[in-house]
Amino acid sequence: MATLQVRSIDDQLYKALGKMAARDHRSISQQVISILKEHLSQPARHTTATEDFLALCSTWKDNRTAEEIVREIRRSRKSTTRFKEIL
Repeated sequence: MATLQVRSIDDQLYKALGKMAARDHRSISQQVISILKEHLSQPARHTTATEDFLALCSTWKDNRTAEEIVREIRRSRKSTTRFKEIL
């Protein structure tokens, strides 16, 4: 079996690994192996940074132009007297 040595691990990362290992009743080495196995067992994702960013931003696809969307939003607005007393 091969041996892997990792140097210069950030203290916060090491503490986080230690907490995860304790939670899962493992040593830090066992935890790192578990994380690597889990990550490498997932199918490879071939996405661009832009695709990853857009996935985080909850984007949606819409065939309408920006102008059409704005027009629809403006049409759906309702007039209210709710704040007239404050002004």
